[in-house]
Amino acid sequence: MREIFLKAGLDEEQAILISSHLVKANLRGVDSHGVSRVGIYTKRLEQGLVNKEFKPVHLKETPVSLLIDAGNCSGIPVAHYGMNAAVKKAKTVGIGVVGIQNSNHCGMLADYTRIAVDEDCIAISTTNAPSTMPPWGAKERFFGTNPISYGIPAGKEENIIFDMATSKVAKGKIILAEKRNQQIPLGWALSSDGAPTVDPAEALKGVVLPVGEHKGYGIAFLVECLSSLFTGAAYGPYIGDLYTNFNDKQNVGQFFLVMRADLFQEIELFKQRVDQMIQEIRRLPLMEGVEKIYLPGEIERDNELERREKGIPLGRETVEELVTLAKRYKVQESLIDQLV
Repeated sequence: MREIFLKAGLDEEQAILISSHLVKANLRGVDSHGVSRVGIYTKRLEQGLVNKEFKPVHLKETPVSLLIDAGNCSGIPVAHYGMNAAVKKAKTVGIGVVGIQNSNHCGMLADYTRIAVDEDCIAISTTNAPSTMPPWGAKERFFGTNPISYGIPAGKEENIIFDMATSKVAKGKIILAEKRNQQIPLGWALSSDGAPTVDPAEALKGVVLPVGEHKGYGIAFLVECLSSLFTGAAYGPYIGDLYTNFNDKQNVGQFFLVMRADLFQEIELFKQRVDQMIQEIRRLPLMEGVEKIYLPGEIERDNELERREKGIPLGRETVEELVTLAKRYKVQESLIDQLV
């Protein structure tokens, strides 16, 4: 992937950041945001819809905040840049708030949240997305899947890294199901005529549904406000669609809030209390049919441990797409041989 992105015109730092990020998504089991995105990312670079140069501009800054114009560059590098800026401010003055406008798809939010947590900070990350989901009660799309992530540093226990779409499922999972000729579970989406569907192609023409119905809609509304109205990015129907709009830039927005975890009490005491709560949750009696209580993000962490040991499974369609791209960009044959 690094070689493909280099040949597609990105500098080495961007190519490494994007490739590493996509692998991390696959490691966590979030395959919809992993290697399967290489094709669409390179297509938008080829067509000039994403700026190959990384030149973020600081539009407005205070000791605790920073608004960044991404300059329509790739979303993953500028989101890393924004989160690191938020962490730096938090470490200096206690809190850091960073907004990004004129950005693009930034992948898996958990990767950015982890940056802050590794620095003993509490973090909240959001990004908006092209319209795929209706407000609860409507059948016409308005919001995107609008994910939100948070991170909490722990002590002896593993840090908490939570990441969720406010839709019942990320759109990427439906796209992946279509690529694999698989059905999707009933309840994920409605077709274009407003009927429940198990056909991913019909779902992509229709709408995905909010998680928790009206409650998911309420969280999606907040994510939209923080990511776009607050930062000056496009919102809802005005965002360029990643997969279908090849005339306009996306103008996605990202929002990062980072707080030092020792603002109110000593860091070791805070971590001890987090550990205590984690341990108490684990000791709770289980519901019938439940084998284990998972902490937020624990399933993804288990996936990562297993895949680091056994390798990352890739569908044939993803491997074939990578091979096609590698040949088109004249990547070293020895690297292509490893794929096939």
